[in-house]
Amino acid sequence: MRTDQPPIFPDHISLYHFIFFLFLGSYCFAQDTVVKGKITDANSGDPIPFVNVIYQGTAIGTTTDFNGNYTIHTDAPGDTIVASYIGYKPRKKAVPKGGTQIVNFQLGEDATQLQEIVINAGENPAYAILRNVMRSKNKNDKRRLATYEYDTYTKVEIDVDNITDKFRERKIIKKITQVLDSVDRMAGEDGKPILPIFISESISKFYYRENPQARYENILKSKVNGIGIQDGTLVTQLVGSSFQEYNFYQNWIEIVTKYFVSPIADGWRLYYDYDLTDSVYIGDDYCYRLDFTPKSPQDLAFNGTIWITKNEYALKQIDVTVNKQANLNFVEKIKIQQELEKTSEGPWLPVKNRILIDVSELTNTSAGMLAKFYTSNKNFVLNKVHEPTFYDHTIVMEEDARMNEQEEYWDTLRHEPLTETEKNVYKMIDTLQTIPAVKTYIDIIKIFVNGYYDAGKLYIGPYIGVFAVNNIEGFRLQAGFKTSIDFSNKWVFRGQLGYGFKDEKLKYAASAQYIFSKDKWTTISFRTRSDIGRVGVDDEALADNFIFLAAQKWGIYRRGYYFDESRLNFQRELFRGFTQRIAIRQMSVRPHFNFGWYNQPEDQSSVLTDFRTTEIIVESRFARDELFLQDDNERISLGTVKWPIITLRYTRGVKGVFNSDFDYTKLKLSVVKRIKFGPLGVGYLHTTGEYTFGTAAYPLLTPHLGNQSLLYTIVTYNLMDYGEFVSDRYASLQYQHHFEGFLLNRVPLMRKLKWRLVGSANMIYGGLSAQNRKIIPEDNSATPKYRQVRSFDRNKPYIEVSYGVENIFRFMRVDFVHRLSYLDKSVNPDVRKFGVLVSFWFTL
Repeated sequence: MRTDQPPIFPDHISLYHFIFFLFLGSYCFAQDTVVKGKITDANSGDPIPFVNVIYQGTAIGTTTDFNGNYTIHTDAPGDTIVASYIGYKPRKKAVPKGGTQIVNFQLGEDATQLQEIVINAGENPAYAILRNVMRSKNKNDKRRLATYEYDTYTKVEIDVDNITDKFRERKIIKKITQVLDSVDRMAGEDGKPILPIFISESISKFYYRENPQARYENILKSKVNGIGIQDGTLVTQLVGSSFQEYNFYQNWIEIVTKYFVSPIADGWRLYYDYDLTDSVYIGDDYCYRLDFTPKSPQDLAFNGTIWITKNEYALKQIDVTVNKQANLNFVEKIKIQQELEKTSEGPWLPVKNRILIDVSELTNTSAGMLAKFYTSNKNFVLNKVHEPTFYDHTIVMEEDARMNEQEEYWDTLRHEPLTETEKNVYKMIDTLQTIPAVKTYIDIIKIFVNGYYDAGKLYIGPYIGVFAVNNIEGFRLQAGFKTSIDFSNKWVFRGQLGYGFKDEKLKYAASAQYIFSKDKWTTISFRTRSDIGRVGVDDEALADNFIFLAAQKWGIYRRGYYFDESRLNFQRELFRGFTQRIAIRQMSVRPHFNFGWYNQPEDQSSVLTDFRTTEIIVESRFARDELFLQDDNERISLGTVKWPIITLRYTRGVKGVFNSDFDYTKLKLSVVKRIKFGPLGVGYLHTTGEYTFGTAAYPLLTPHLGNQSLLYTIVTYNLMDYGEFVSDRYASLQYQHHFEGFLLNRVPLMRKLKWRLVGSANMIYGGLSAQNRKIIPEDNSATPKYRQVRSFDRNKPYIEVSYGVENIFRFMRVDFVHRLSYLDKSVNPDVRKFGVLVSFWFTL
C-alpha cells in the first residue's frame, strides 16, 4: 500500500464533518418550491377566504386568508395542487417544481355540495362544542363592552352580472359593446363577465355605546363613482359601515329587512344540523370547524361554516350563505364572511367583513345584479366615555369628505391597496358615463324612482300626480316643481298648479321652507294651497304615503270638499329622537256634498254649509333610535330599530280668529311599533287615542278612514264606508302580522310557490258627544237633504279581521276581510260583511 497518497480527508475535516456538509449541500441544492396566488369566486370575482389549498395526495398545504390569498413553501412538492371549499367545485392545477409559482384559481359554485348533514348514532360531537359556545356567549359578545370605537374602511361595488347573449342584443347594450369587450377580459379564465356600474370607498370613525344603546359613524373621507351618481352624499351614508354591522351572537340577524336565525342562536338545535369536520390553527388560535345546514331549506337561515376557538369557545371566523331555496324574492344568494379578533377586555370584535347580495334576473332576457360590500376595521379603543350628546346623530358626513379624490391620496388611506381589477372598475364606469344612450336611460330611471326630473336648480314633478279623473273635477291636470340644493342649501321652494276641466276651477299650492340647522334639524315653513279633499283623509298624517294620497285624486268623491288653507310651521330636534313642532293653521271649507251644521242648535231654521277654523298645534314626537339620512335639503327617516315612535299632539281651535267658527281642544296620542317574533315573523302595531273637548263640525272631528275600493290598504278600515263613522273620542288599534314562511314552508306546493301568510286586526272604540250631535241636522226623509253620519254605540267596538296570502307572483297580496260588528242592514243597507281585496307590494 502506498503511503505517500494524500489522505482522503484533510487533517482538520473528520468523517462527521464530511457527512454534515454533504447533507447541507443536498439541502441547498434541493428543489425548494414556493406557490402563491389568489382564489376568487367565478361568478362575482370576490376573493374566497378559508379555502383549502393542498398538494394532491399529501398533507402539504394551507388555507386562504380573508382576501383569498395563499402561500405554500415546501421542499417536497407534488406536481398538482387542489383548491377546495364547501359549496364550490374543487379545482386542480399542475405546478412545476422549483422556484416561485403564481397559481390563481376561480372556483364555480357546486350546489350539490350543500347537502344535508347525516348524523350517526350517538351524540353529535359538534353539540358539546356548541353548548360551550352558548355558555360563553356573554363573555365573548361585543355587546358586553360598555363602549368601543375603531377606524373603518368600507368598499362597495355594484355590478351587472349574468350577461347573456340575448341581453347583449338589446339596443342600449349594443352601444356599449366596446366596454363589454373589456368586461370579458376582466372576468378571467374561468369567471363570468360582469359590468360594474358603481363603486365607492369611505374612511370613517365608528363609535358604539351599549347602555343606552347608541351608535355614531363619522364619515371622514369618501370617494364615489357610479352611473347616474352626481353628488353621492346620500349614497355615501347609505353604504357606510353602519349598514354592514352583523353580530352573530344575536339570535336574529336583520339583512335587507328580513330576519335570519344565527347559527349560534340560543335555540340552535331547532334550526340547524351540524357536523364537526376539522380542527385547525387560525393564526395563534386553535379552532374547531363546524359545517351546518338549515333543517328546512326554505327557512330564513344559513348554510355555512363557523370556526370556534378551543380556549374561549368564541367565534373566530364565519362564512355563511343564504341560497335561492330560502323564501326570498329577487335574491339568488346572500353571502357573509367575517373574521374576528379578541380584545383586551375579552369580547371579540370583527376586523373584516365581506357581504355579497346576488339579485336574480327579473326575466329570462334580463341581467342580474351583484352588490358587494367589504369593511376593514383597526385601531380599536375600548371603554372610552363620550358625552351623551356625542351620539345625537347616527351618521355624519364631514363637509370636506369628498374634497380630495386623487388616487395617490387614497393610497395612503386604504387599509389594503386596490387590486388591478378594482382599479379598472373606476375606468370602466367613467367610460360608461360618457355614452349618450346610457345618460338618457339613467335620466329616465331617475324620474321613475324619484318622481321628479332634475333640471339643475329645479326638480320638475312629481309625475305621479300629473293627471287624474274624478267625479268633481272630471279630467285633472297638474304640474309642479321644487328647488334643489344647487339653488340654495337653506331655502326650499315648492309649487303646484292644477286644473279640473269639469268644475273649471284652478287649484294651487305654494310653500317656502328655511333650514336653520341640519345638525339639530330646525326648520320654519309657510304653505298656502287651494284644492279639493275627502272627509276622513288626513293628508298630514298620510304625508309619507304619497302613492295613497295621489290615488285619492281619482274616483268618486262621496264626501268631497273644496278648501283654502294657510299654515305656518316651526320644528326643531331638541335632542336625539325628540322633535318639537309648533304650527298655526287657518282653513276654510266649502263642502261639495249634502252637508250642513247649526251655528245655534236651539235655532234649527238656519243651516250653514261652509265653515272656517283656525288651529294652534303643538306636537311632541319621540323616536329613541330612529335613523335618519341627509339627502341634500331633505331628511329621510329609515325608521326605528327596536323602540316605538310616540307622538303627542295638542290642537286648539280658536273661535273668532280669522273668522273661525269653532272653539275646541283636541288631544291625540299615537304609538307605532315594529315587533319581531323570531320564527313567527314580524308584526306592525299602530295604536291611537284622541279626545275632543268642545264643539266642531264633524269633518273637523275624526271621520274614520274607510275604503270602498277593491284595493286593500293598511291605513284604512277596509270594510267601512267612506265617512261612515265619526268620533270626537276614540281609541283604535291596527295590527298587521307577516308570518313570512312560517307554516306554508312546510307545505310542499306552497314551499315551491314561496307564498306567505299574513293577517290583520282593526278595532275602534269611539263615541260622539251630545253637543256635537246637536249641531248635525237630522233628515230622515226618503231623499235626505243632508248626508247623515253615524257614531259608535257605547261599549260596542267596530272590529274587522283579515287573513290572506302575500307574495303571489312575488308582487300580489290577497286578503279575505271579515267585518264583525255593526252589520244591521236596516241602518246601513249596503253594509259589507265580507270582502276579498287585493294589493300589490314590492317585498323581498
